[in-house]
Amino acid sequence: MKPFTLLYYILSVVLYLVALPLLVYLSFKQKYKQSIPARFFLFKNARFEKSDGIWFHVCSLGEARALKPILDVLGKRDIKITTITHTGHAEAKKYDAEVRYLPYEMFLPFWIKKQKILVVLEAEFWYMLFSVAVARGTRVILLNARISEKSVKKYLQFAWFYKKLLGYVEIIYAQSEADKNRFLALGAKNIEVIGNIKLAAKITKTKEYKKPEQECIVAGSTHDGEEESVLKSFVEYKKYRNAKLIVVPRHPERFESVYKLMQSYAQKNSLTLSRFSQSQEFDTDMILVDAMGELNNMYAISDIAILGGAFKADVGGHNPLEPAYFGCKIITGKHFFHQRELFKYVHHVQYVEPDEIHRALLACEHLPNSMVEEKINLEIVINKILGA
Repeated sequence: MKPFTLLYYILSVVLYLVALPLLVYLSFKQKYKQSIPARFFLFKNARFEKSDGIWFHVCSLGEARALKPILDVLGKRDIKITTITHTGHAEAKKYDAEVRYLPYEMFLPFWIKKQKILVVLEAEFWYMLFSVAVARGTRVILLNARISEKSVKKYLQFAWFYKKLLGYVEIIYAQSEADKNRFLALGAKNIEVIGNIKLAAKITKTKEYKKPEQECIVAGSTHDGEEESVLKSFVEYKKYRNAKLIVVPRHPERFESVYKLMQSYAQKNSLTLSRFSQSQEFDTDMILVDAMGELNNMYAISDIAILGGAFKADVGGHNPLEPAYFGCKIITGKHFFHQRELFKYVHHVQYVEPDEIHRALLACEHLPNSMVEEKINLEIVINKILGA
């Protein structure tokens, strides 16, 4: 083990011991009860069964979904996938692949088996992952690689470290020219811009629901604090238009708290409210979708999509391709830095502050539907993965 790698490893052990009480505490939280025991205690998280497969590492739900067009082409090959979050893990389990949580860095020298190639998506930069994989004889490439405008200064402060980390990477497929320039500033080499692979994803609905007769607004992938702004705006908008609101929180552990908030607004404003899991009907003024995997189905029956994750400064936005595909008129916030590349491809989007949602809803009447025109060719990536 190289001196720097050894020093880094020792530091990872020290941080683990310091954080151990917190990790034990978080293990009992609903959100982390699977991921933390698996990642930090290797609970039900064995090594991959075989070597010499094709290994993809993703963080969460969006990146796991983005793998589908690539895996469809790769077919019945030996595929491995590691994830960080529970939602990403659940999505990855839908593929014909060995799926694991990526262990904490301290465990990786004992956990990683040699694979033909490791494909790391977006901004999952783990030093021990890269260095140990290469030491085992695994090629490493970055796919859909990005460094957001918001975080680039932090990366540059540790450019010496990222130069070492990125030195293990065979090639970087960046989302944009801006991302390429940021990687170059960190000392990376061999970078190609191919666009965002999420443009290649096939967007589908899983169920067919009858569209309500009234105008339908869906608040999709909302986070804590965003539902309040949406509900305030909807109550005002309801005075002018016969509309109904469907709310789809991003995280299932928030279903109960969001329902209580919606109850409060319903009671104060004489609105009717229902839970989708109980009726699967759209006969009330407001509906909480408290079920997973329904978001695209809701976009398919909606006229307007209020896309969450961008009304707060700490999330970075969510994928606009799905509501655009179904022709929704999109309203979102101004903090969409993680999805900036995707938003470049989506036309007719309103970017507003939380207190401007009501005005944006009124403006929708005179605006065209959102749409996506661009496509991406994944052939260069497939050839690289297969060693062509």
